[in-house]
Amino acid sequence: MASMLEYVKLILQKVSFDRQLFEKELKKALQTLVGDEVKQLKQWCYAQFGRMYRVVLNRCFSRTRLA
Repeated sequence: MASMLEYVKLILQKVSFDRQLFEKELKKALQTLVGDEVKQLKQWCYAQFGRMYRVVLNRCFSRTRLA
């Protein structure tokens, strides 16, 4: 079975055409994932969507406490 992190990545890729939907799903993901998963998601998001959604990523990840 795929991990929750892999599922979240799949969802974010599918909604990446819409900024508001992307931000909504990213916020949901950050409430679901824990510890190291959040760090991995952050790295992946900036690599995948850093150019397109840097402001959204900065906003969402700045509110997240990384352990």
